[in-house]
Order: sequence, then C-alpha cells, then structure tokens
Amino acid sequence: MSLSRRRFLQGSLIAAGAGGLSACSSIGAGVTGGSLPADTVNYWNLFGGGDGVRMQEMQKGFEKANPSLGLQAVTLTWGNPYYTKLSLATIGDKPPDVAVSHLSRVPTLVSAGLLQPLSPDDLSRHGMSEDKFSPGPWKQSQFNGQTYAIPLDTHPIVLFYNTKLCKKAGLLDGNGNLKSMEGESAFVDALEKVKKAGAQWGGVCSVNADTATNWRFFQSLYSQLGGEVLSDDGKKVVLDDAKATKVLNFLKHLSVDSKLMPSGVDYGGAVAMFASGQAGFYLEGEWEISTFQTAKMPFSMTLFPNVYGGSNYKVQGDSHTLIVPAVSGADQKRTDRALAFVRSMLDQSLTWAQGGHVPAWLPVKDSAEYKKLKPQSNYAAAGDAAVYDPPAWYSGSGSNFENVTGSAIATVRAGQADPKSAVAAMRRGLQTYAETPAPA
Repeated sequence: MSLSRRRFLQGSLIAAGAGGLSACSSIGAGVTGGSLPADTVNYWNLFGGGDGVRMQEMQKGFEKANPSLGLQAVTLTWGNPYYTKLSLATIGDKPPDVAVSHLSRVPTLVSAGLLQPLSPDDLSRHGMSEDKFSPGPWKQSQFNGQTYAIPLDTHPIVLFYNTKLCKKAGLLDGNGNLKSMEGESAFVDALEKVKKAGAQWGGVCSVNADTATNWRFFQSLYSQLGGEVLSDDGKKVVLDDAKATKVLNFLKHLSVDSKLMPSGVDYGGAVAMFASGQAGFYLEGEWEISTFQTAKMPFSMTLFPNVYGGSNYKVQGDSHTLIVPAVSGADQKRTDRALAFVRSMLDQSLTWAQGGHVPAWLPVKDSAEYKKLKPQSNYAAAGDAAVYDPPAWYSGSGSNFENVTGSAIATVRAGQADPKSAVAAMRRGLQTYAETPAPA
C-alpha cells in the first residue's frame, strides 16, 4: 500500500511528539476538537520573549479595531513542536484560521496540501496586493502562480557592535556609525582593532549546540560567493567544494588560528559576552535587539559584513509569514476573518519592527516613522538581499538540513575538524536526505 504525504506526515509528526504550550491554557479547537464562538479568529504562533510581548500588543490592536470579531490566540513552542501540532491539526481537519510559518517552511506545507491558496480577489478585498510588499519575501511566497503565505517581515543575521569599544578603536565615522568594511581583510582588521581597544574578543558568534547560527554564519558568506547547496527541490546536492572550503577556512582563521572569536561558546554565552563588553561585535539574528536594549549597553546594529559579495550583497535570512491552513468545506467568512487579522498585523508592522525585524509591508517599510527607527532601519536593505534555505522536504528553519550543515560547520569553528573533512561530512549527510524520496 502506498504511503500518502499526509499519512507520512501524520505518522512522523506523532512520533516527533512533544512540545509545550505557553500563554494559553488550551490549545484551542485545532487539536482538542472543541468549538469556538462564531466570528472568532483562531490564531496560532510561536513567538516568545520580546517578540511574544509585541505580538500580544498587536493582537490587542486587532481586537480593538475589530470589535465584531473575537480572537483566540495560542502560542506553541518554537521549532518542530510547533510545526508538528500545526500539521497534525490540519491533517485532522481542525486547524486554526490563521497561523505563523517561517517562509522556509512554506514549500513543504504547500507540497503536503496543508495550505489554502489566497486568491487575488480575496487579497484585494482586504487591501493587499503584490505592489505593497517587498519583492524578495513576496516572490518567495508564490508557488505555481498562487499566493500561499503573506510575509510579515524578513529576519536576517546582522552585525551588532559595541559603540564605545568601536569608537575607541577608531571604527566609527563622524555620525557615530560603523565605517564600511568590505572583504576578508577589512573584517579581520576591525576585529583586531576592537580587541586592541580593550575587548577580550574581537567578535562572538555562538558555536556549541547551535546548528542554526553556524549555518546562518556560513550561508551568509557562501551565498556572497554565489554558492548553492541543493537543487531540484532537494533531490540534488550541488555544494561547491571550493567555495565552501574558502568560507570554512576563513571561519577557522577567525576562531582557531587568530583567536579573534571564541571557538567554544553556546548561544547564551555569546549573548552574555557581547552584553558585558567582552566582545566588540556580535553576529546573530536581529531579534536579540531587545536583550541589549534591556541591558542598557552602548550598541548599534548594521548589515552583516559584505565580505565576498561586492555589488551583489547577500545575507542568510528567513521571514515570518501568516498562512491560512487548509480545511474542508472552508467558507468565505472564514477566509475573510483570517485576512482581516492578517491585514491588522501588517498595519501594525512598526510595532513588530521595534523588535528588530525588517517589515515586508511597504506602507510601513517606506514610511518616515520606520526610517527614523534606529538602529533597526540601518539594515533594511537586508529585506531584499536575504537568501532563504533551499527548498527541500527536509529543509527550512530548524530542520534536518540545518542540523546537518550546522553541525559540520561547528566542528571547523571549534577546531575539531579541518574544512575539507567538514565539507565532505556536509555532503554525506545531505546526500542521505537527497536520495530519500519525498513522501508522495
């Protein structure tokens, strides 16, 4: 008997199992089978920390602006636990009306038949059209000529810098902004100068038990070289050994050879090093802005360094999107309910941008208010320069793809393997998945 994609997902997701809930005592109609009052938007998300606080503020904004609609918002554990429950609820034909998905995860959801396409007429009725979104994330939201996700933002890896240390090192211009740095030598020079200015480390980027960050660091440099990893929807591994080795040699130089960056630090340790002034630079997603604002330390933010890109700047990133999970017998009222909520979130994109994310909604991204928002608008160009994880059934944010690549990259940055061996390990690991047929 053939195994359908939905049955495969159902079996694998049940086995994958667990994930807790937060901010709500009930998972809602999607899993429990309970019913909600009519005209209530059932919304699932995965936001914690500062993002969670801002999302709750935006939810209140929706409720205030739409008194005729109720809202049940459920927050699930980030990563696979979230996608497990979302997929399982949709397979069981009791999904939420609207949910959050990383854009890198959308291709798999679409191919599994778990999302409702959003027609131009439905979008237009709620004031949403292609010309109102950043081209990069909008293009990534289209599949077979149809829209399956509405991008809320782009969240790239960025460069945080300690303004006090950088000023002492002579790295700031007359306006107090970080001077331009392009190429390997310029980046290394900046790390060396800030270390001489009193930092224990020139920069920091987590290594241990953090496959996602290792992948983001590598992919930003590798994509600037024009390198690709997968093709044919993940069926082929097209890793460029020469380009990958070049990047890994550079990463090895930073942490192992020159000791400008620590070779053994986890995510929390990296945050603490930068917050305490032990490191002059920090490479991570822009979402950590709230952490350093709370710490009241002297810092700013800018684009990830343009080490290899020249005029074709690239950086690893992803987007949070809003999706409408598929349900049998869906009616127009449900679609309009969901899109009313989506539009409300887009209209509150300035609130969302305060947490570091680059708005995808152009009425906000192009506004004077956003341009005045500092340091968040300093790296707005990353919105259309972001390179998303390659499409594959095993790829996407927090996926097996990131685990395979990130683990190999970490061994080089930790001094446990040479670049050539790491590239070979990356290829072997990915080849296993590439040769495994996607569930049909």
